[in-house]
Amino acid sequence: MSQIVNLRRFRKQAARDEARSDAAARAAKHGRSKARKAAETEAEARRERLLDGARLDD
Repeated sequence: MSQIVNLRRFRKQAARDEARSDAAARAAKHGRSKARKAAETEAEARRERLLDGARLDD
């Protein structure tokens, strides 16, 4: 005799799996790579140093 299964559980799991795969595809398309994040962080730090160097002291 076969095992009794809960179809609702399988439908929900399938929906979650599909949502995860869609999210991964969107992240790959629109996300930033680790190198790009590091470059942007370095550029921001460079801008901050430039502004701090040009600050007038009263």
